Amino acid sequence: MSDIVPPVGYHGIKLVKSFDELVGTAFGGEVNALCWCRELAGDYGEVLEVLAAGEGITTLEDEDLEGLCLSEEGRLAVEVMLGDLRKLREHGLEPVLDCVNGYLRDADPGAVPTDVFSFHVDSATAEADTYLCTYHGPASEGLRNDEAVRRVDVPETRAELLKLYGGDDDEGFREFLSENCFDLHYAMLEGAKPFGFGVGHFWRIAVAYQGCPVPPCIHRAPETVPGDPGRLLLIS
Repeated sequence: MSDIVPPVGYHGIKLVKSFDELVGTAFGGEVNALCWCRELAGDYGEVLEVLAAGEGITTLEDEDLEGLCLSEEGRLAVEVMLGDLRKLREHGLEPVLDCVNGYLRDADPGAVPTDVFSFHVDSATAEADTYLCTYHGPASEGLRNDEAVRRVDVPETRAELLKLYGGDDDEGFREFLSENCFDLHYAMLEGAKPFGFGVGHFWRIAVAYQGCPVPPCIHRAPETVPGDPGRLLLIS
C-alpha cells in the first residue's frame, strides 16, 4: 500500500490524516478530492479467496464477512472494512462493499462510452460527495480537470450525437445528453497522465450537482484483463 503522491503542480488533491478530517474538510479553490492515506493491517486477498464470489459484482453484507472462516490476518481485514462501513453509516451515509470480478462493458459504445472504464464524474440532484476505498486489486484512477475535456464538447463527437438525436443543438439536445449521461464522460487531452487512487486509501471526491463549489472529480474504474485479481471496493 504505497503513499499517494499528487501529480506535480496539481492542487486538486488534499491529503488528510483522519476520518474526521476526511468528512469535515470543505472542498474549495482547486481542491475537489480528499485522501486519507492509510497503511492497512490484514490480509484482504485471503478474504477475497474465501468469499469465492462469481463473475460480476457481488455486494457483501456485514454478515457475509462476519461468517467467514479466516486466519487472524483475514479477521483483521474484515474488522477494518466493517469499521469503515460503520463510520460512514454513523455519518448518515449508505455505503456498500462490493466484490468485483469484472464489470460490464458497453457492447456498442457509439460516440460516447458510458461504462465505468470511461473517465467520468458522478452526479446528484442534491449536495453529495462520493466516498471510496479499494482494499484489494486494481485501484480506481483519477484525471486532472485541466487534462480533460467533456466528450460532448469535442466537435466531432457532438456532431455524431446531434445526428443520433435528430434535432438542433438546443435545450432539448442538452436534456438528451443529460438523460443518457453523455455529458458526464470525459476524454483525456494529449499528454494527460492519469493518477492512481492506490490501495487502502480512503477518498472523498466532489460530485456534479447544482451549486457545487468546485468542479467534480474525474475518475474511472481500472482497466482489467482476465486473470487480474478481484477487487474489494467500498463506495458510498
